[in-house]
Amino acid sequence: MNKFLSSFIAFGFLMLGSVHAQEIIEDQKEEVIVKKIRDSTTLVKVDGVAAVVGDFVILDSDIDKQFAQLEASGVSTQDISRCQLFGKLLEDKLYIHHAIQDSIEVNDIEIKSYVDQQLEGFAEQIGSMDKLIAYYNKSSEQELRDEMYEINKNGQMASKMQQKVVEEIEVTPEEVRQFFNKIPKEERPLFGTELRVAQIVVVPETSKEETDKVINRLREFRTDVLENGSSFTTKAVLYSEDPGSKRTGGKYTLNKKRPRMTKEFREVAFSLEEGDISEPFKTDFGYHIILLEKVRGQEYDIRHILLRPKLTKDAITAAKEKLEKVRQSIVVGDVTFAEAAVEASDEKETKFDGGQLRNPETQDYNFELTKMDPELYAQIQKLKDNEVSPVYQDEDRVNPIKFKILTVTQRTDEHEAEFAKDYLKIKALALQEKQLNTISNWQEEKIMDTYIKINGDLRSCEFNSNWFKIKN
Repeated sequence: MNKFLSSFIAFGFLMLGSVHAQEIIEDQKEEVIVKKIRDSTTLVKVDGVAAVVGDFVILDSDIDKQFAQLEASGVSTQDISRCQLFGKLLEDKLYIHHAIQDSIEVNDIEIKSYVDQQLEGFAEQIGSMDKLIAYYNKSSEQELRDEMYEINKNGQMASKMQQKVVEEIEVTPEEVRQFFNKIPKEERPLFGTELRVAQIVVVPETSKEETDKVINRLREFRTDVLENGSSFTTKAVLYSEDPGSKRTGGKYTLNKKRPRMTKEFREVAFSLEEGDISEPFKTDFGYHIILLEKVRGQEYDIRHILLRPKLTKDAITAAKEKLEKVRQSIVVGDVTFAEAAVEASDEKETKFDGGQLRNPETQDYNFELTKMDPELYAQIQKLKDNEVSPVYQDEDRVNPIKFKILTVTQRTDEHEAEFAKDYLKIKALALQEKQLNTISNWQEEKIMDTYIKINGDLRSCEFNSNWFKIKN
């Protein structure tokens, strides 16, 4: 509890400003902060303590912050009770407490980068950063960033602890069979209509002239930093086309044991010495230069600048016309969609698989109609089986402009679960049940082993977990 007391007292100093001494006392209903000024003692409730879990405190205001965070993210809180959100906070703190005990770490650079993107998105939705700061009732952007950082850091630690609990859980075919057989026939799940979708993608080619412009610009940046002492960080902020790192001056931390970024990017970064700046090099995202700032064991602190060659109108027109001809060849029956994908598609992930898209959630080819990405659904909803869509213009992280055509290669109507036909889905449900049971058992065990105290009106909440440690 010493760690808890010291951290909570420090919080009180931040909230109250300059004080001579303070301590935590226990009221009949809740804990409050006591401020002593000279010879008199004045009770000032800075923030009620809702609960203590291990070394962590949950304040009443933390519950309010969670509501605000959900609402800012566009989540309706109408059907979420205060007790439900409080129960989620209790779980998170339990996970975080034991994540620290198990030496689970998170990447601070990644979290800060995510907070940057998160705040930019929120500010865009609400109108400006100033309005966002006022919405959260903060005195400055930095105060808001610090709070968002803590929320995201705690969330990631809780998630990693939960993943660790279930990471080795598997189900055998026999367990899947038993899981399915114990479901009463009248309660077997209905699997919705599913589609298999294929696409052919054509990407406009960048001209040599535009590519040379980008490479020469990056060489100028490199020379200016090495020979004239210019700031690499400033150039990254001003010119880099990487939205994920532009705001932080192109900064990333790479770890040799945890692959991140493309293979080409990692190879260049790990070949540099501290203070070196690479020559321009290419990845799927464009052209880069990298500055290696510091090596810390297996971790490399780098900054980079990304530039992309501009696409000419002629290149864009040529790509669209090429795909129009491919589509016409499929429609008249000169080639099949799958043959045309192998021959003409620029999408490496799908071209040698007949253009078939993989569902990112299930890693198979089936897309449940009701869970399909809205944009993809809009493009195929009116297609009959094997009909080819018009040419659509699209974009992704790598290509600012690309063209594609789509087709539905197979349709499975809504049906009651069948063991052989739906084995993979049933296996996923069986695994999910086993993971939930494992997490429930872990949580029950850790609750009994962890110091937990719930205060005030929140003691009247009803929880699924045994937070009050009532023995059966």
